[in-house]
Amino acid sequence: MKLNFEVDGDEFILAGEASSQVKKILKQLGVSSEIIRRIAIAMYEAEINMVIHANGGKIEVEITPKKVYIVLKDTGPGIPDIDLAMQEGYSTASEEVRELGFGAGMGLPNMKKYSDDLKITSEVGKGTTVEITVYI
Repeated sequence: MKLNFEVDGDEFILAGEASSQVKKILKQLGVSSEIIRRIAIAMYEAEINMVIHANGGKIEVEITPKKVYIVLKDTGPGIPDIDLAMQEGYSTASEEVRELGFGAGMGLPNMKKYSDDLKITSEVGKGTTVEITVYI
């Protein structure tokens, strides 16, 4: 099963809609609640990062009997130093974003923690692609 979503970069209130829809579909497919929780957390973190840092983007989700594979692509500013960005607490979020309760610097570490495989490719000025795999 393949799903596609557009993430609006201007609407914090809509952030998480795609991960919520995927969560609902996985429940209907009978996937274990622990696996669903891991996928929902990793995908939500990536989705909210698209809103905070990249003015939205596109998400493709492929669900197979063995895994859930999620690709999130944006055309935002890119990540200059992925290793630094992976450190817990590191954030480039604006003060306004932090006042909304986001930008604590746990997004990328949480994606890594809750996925079985995480690949991040980024080019400054061109955007970022995040690939998340969780085995069922």
